[in-house]
Amino acid sequence: MNDCYVLFYSQARFSYVRMKYLFFSWLAVFVGSWIIYVQYSTYTELCRGKDCKKIICDKYKTGVIDGPACNSLCVTETLYFGKCLSTKPNNQMYLGIWDNLPGVVKCQMEQALHLDFGTELEPRKEIVLFDKPTRGTTVQKFKEMVYSLFKAKLGDQGNLSELVNLILTVADGDKDGQVSLGEAKSAWALLQLNEFLLMVILQDKEHTPKLMGFCGDLYVMESVEYTSLYGISLPWVIELFIPSGFRRSMDQLFTPSWPRKAKIAIGLLEFVEDVFHGPYGNFLMCDTSAKNLGYNDKYDLKMVDMRKIVPETNLKELIKDRHCESDLDCVYGTDCRTSCDQSTMKCTSEVIQPNLAKACQLLKDYLLRGAPSEIREELEKQLYSCIALKVTANQMEMEHSLILNNLKTLLWKKISYTNDS
Repeated sequence: MNDCYVLFYSQARFSYVRMKYLFFSWLAVFVGSWIIYVQYSTYTELCRGKDCKKIICDKYKTGVIDGPACNSLCVTETLYFGKCLSTKPNNQMYLGIWDNLPGVVKCQMEQALHLDFGTELEPRKEIVLFDKPTRGTTVQKFKEMVYSLFKAKLGDQGNLSELVNLILTVADGDKDGQVSLGEAKSAWALLQLNEFLLMVILQDKEHTPKLMGFCGDLYVMESVEYTSLYGISLPWVIELFIPSGFRRSMDQLFTPSWPRKAKIAIGLLEFVEDVFHGPYGNFLMCDTSAKNLGYNDKYDLKMVDMRKIVPETNLKELIKDRHCESDLDCVYGTDCRTSCDQSTMKCTSEVIQPNLAKACQLLKDYLLRGAPSEIREELEKQLYSCIALKVTANQMEMEHSLILNNLKTLLWKKISYTNDS
């Protein structure tokens, strides 16, 4: 009798354990499938390259727009989209191939018609795409349009006419010495985008990606071998299941050797110099995150995404007098912050933290991990002095230059005789 009871109890317990195992197995499959479904839906919403291509090619084939990339994109199809890098549906970004040359393809989708500090700062396309300039607009009138746009974006710089002429040279995609109406429409749409404008302004600078071509407001820029400051990229399905803390540890592990990191860091410091009081005014870096920076196989820094680098004059004009309840309402991107004047409940126009301080904040952990012991203390001291920089400080420009040069000198002295540099 006891033996039968034990046998029955064992079988019941085994059935219970098996049912419990099956339940949790199915639950795990259900939850996993749901997560993958949600992420796939998000992916298809984010990555809309086919829609972007259709819009651009419809406009090209009807003669509305023109540019050096149009024929390859829409006729011969030798420009095609590869891996999707988009982070927002209205800003499409892909790795691509153009006539066997790698590049990064960027395209603007439908746009908001108002300024939204949670998304973008740039003026957006009208409901009727590519409606300016209109037929009959002379080259002189188009130059005046571009000049007025630059004056609004960049302020009253003395050399804006030179920049206008440079833009006309870029707009002449087929290099026939004339800017057609289609090319002018493409150029006007592209000039609304801060990244395109910055690429033209800094076209001869080492750390700015080169413009390869455009069609409408789609443009192709130089490809970068490593598209993040950290040297590891995982499929999005795997990213889902990696905790953020463990991901940060992985990022630190999968980085180049310290001398190579130092060379990349010097490149970022040089880029900060490029945009700080450049030939057409100061630009503000409003998202200094690792995903916006890359580097090539020689460990030279290359910017991957410059859409959140905006003209200081433009930002100040748009943010001033904005209604606010606290300082949190006076932020553009992640890093351009002004303060909320509680007496008027309006945002002030002065950005609190300069570009260099933001760059040093990003580089702190990147450079200190694995830093040679003989310079670690001095490096840490200089980085913290850099992070403490404020725009409102007395003699900020002098401090800015001194700290930047000291950091570059410290890093170069350590790596100048190494093979890795």
